[in-house]
Amino acid sequence: MKVALVQFKASTDKKKNLTKILDYISLAAKKGAQLVAFPEFMMFYTTSNQSPNQLSDQAEKINGNFVSEIIQAAKKNKIEVVGTIYEKTKKKNRVYDTAFLVSKSGKIKSTYRKIHLYDALGFKESNKLEPGNKISPPTRTSIGKLGMLICYDLRFPEMSRILASSGSEILVIPSAWVKGPNKEEHWLALNKTRAIENGCYVIAPGHLGNIYCGRSLVVDPYGKIVLDMKHKSGISLVDISLDLVKKTRLSLPLLRNRRTDIYSDLSL
Repeated sequence: MKVALVQFKASTDKKKNLTKILDYISLAAKKGAQLVAFPEFMMFYTTSNQSPNQLSDQAEKINGNFVSEIIQAAKKNKIEVVGTIYEKTKKKNRVYDTAFLVSKSGKIKSTYRKIHLYDALGFKESNKLEPGNKISPPTRTSIGKLGMLICYDLRFPEMSRILASSGSEILVIPSAWVKGPNKEEHWLALNKTRAIENGCYVIAPGHLGNIYCGRSLVVDPYGKIVLDMKHKSGISLVDISLDLVKKTRLSLPLLRNRRTDIYSDLSL
């Protein structure tokens, strides 16, 4: 089964970005991919001086024009799409950072609103974003049972473990990983660890350029990096195998060997 990852630099103009995205969807389908995954903040790049109200004004509902165009492209090209948007909330000055999964028939099969906001290392996403309040359950797709996270969620192992123990064979993690000292080392280590500890594929399309490092990855269930797009924009395809997920989980049964009967917080 073929999966396509798209790595590109989003501009501040969502119309220009949408044109690129639609072209990439068509190209991924022509190359034989069953699913194409895009990075976080593909809708548009928001600069540090953009106010919360300005960001909110450009955001859209999940059934707005931006996602509707992607839905039509998925249906036309008979390909599944994982993408992201700034989604409007009930608060005028806050938006959700939302990932969505579109089926080949043009239906939204799943949405996930980023739970862990990047309030770290000098950044404070909560100044503009509203956190989600639930983990979306795994969804059946043509490439396997898929769970979604977004970027900073990667640093919280509980979320990946819940998705894996709930049946996910693949974790898709649209990201915009901010550049900085040792940040790419963190990115590589965390993606590999999430794959190893859960015996699943990790598919992590990364935003390239602006303040982000790219490095879109696919890691197999045993922790081998089978795709690293490094700092090159474009589209790359990789083959994945659910048989490898099954074999890995049989030979290294980490999910089965957990001692959930004794796990608890310790108090002094």
